[in-house]
Amino acid sequence: MESEAEKTFHLFAAFGDSSSSGSNLNNQNFVKLCKDCGIIDGKAITPTDVDIVFSKVKEKNVRSIDWSRFQSAIKELGQKKFTGKSPEEALQSMFALMKNKGPVASGVTKAMTVGGVDRLTDPSKYTGSHKDRFDEVGKGKGKAGREDMNTGYVSGYKGAGTYDKKKK
Repeated sequence: MESEAEKTFHLFAAFGDSSSSGSNLNNQNFVKLCKDCGIIDGKAITPTDVDIVFSKVKEKNVRSIDWSRFQSAIKELGQKKFTGKSPEEALQSMFALMKNKGPVASGVTKAMTVGGVDRLTDPSKYTGSHKDRFDEVGKGKGKAGREDMNTGYVSGYKGAGTYDKKKK
């Protein structure tokens, strides 16, 4: 059970910071871990409680905690959440809450699918010159999709290239 919780710890430690090695967890990600894993319930444990416990277990002048300090923080929170259990049972119950969990990106913008938006953003329905600019899955071809459009004439025009002949 501890190895699953340690995996969750490392996932949250690396979340949001591409330069992080995933070995230390900052306060923001600790609160996120507690929210996403269901440790914060708003009754027994609140975000304020989590902040206080984090400040208690971290070293002075350091902004993050390692795995061993994380275990002591979770043990303290577990005693508050599971009041009738021994500290070791509470710790195992907290690890069970963290099993197979990872950071959830909340507030991420999703594509609209109401009204005519889905019709307008479906490249399989494109016609004319726009049809040639996208592949079958809707990915733009970039310059390759625009190369034949540099003639100056509309794509169906039959008299393309005849202007110079008429002028002479």
